Amino acid sequence: MIAPEDMAAIHKAAFTQSRPWSAEEFTSLLAHPSVFACGDSRAFALVRVIVDEAELLTIATHPLFQRQGHARAVMDAWQDEASKRGATHGFLEVASDNSAARHLYQDCGFSQTGLRQAYYPRKGAQAADAVIMARDLTQG
Repeated sequence: MIAPEDMAAIHKAAFTQSRPWSAEEFTSLLAHPSVFACGDSRAFALVRVIVDEAELLTIATHPLFQRQGHARAVMDAWQDEASKRGATHGFLEVASDNSAARHLYQDCGFSQTGLRQAYYPRKGAQAADAVIMARDLTQG
């Protein structure tokens, strides 16, 4: 399992437009039995499963390992684990200006279900919308 310190380091390297999460925040989240992580020192996902819903809390790939299939592997892994934990529905939020992530999520079967306007603050720029995406986890 990936350590919270490694998750924080990857998050900091990958999230340059918003505040990265700290090791303490990852530790606190992972203390909840409904939260789990998938991945390694190249890419990880943090997910919460409550009853039949799985929420992707965050996902990050270290910039040195982007575009090598690691995020896709982590996406597949968390959805599989969430299904084992009883989730039948998965959802996530993604910044509207993050086209690479949106493309990945669409390739993984997620589709847009909602929009939160001006949700993600940007340094020196207009806030980005949050695109809410979801998929049925019972269908491969």
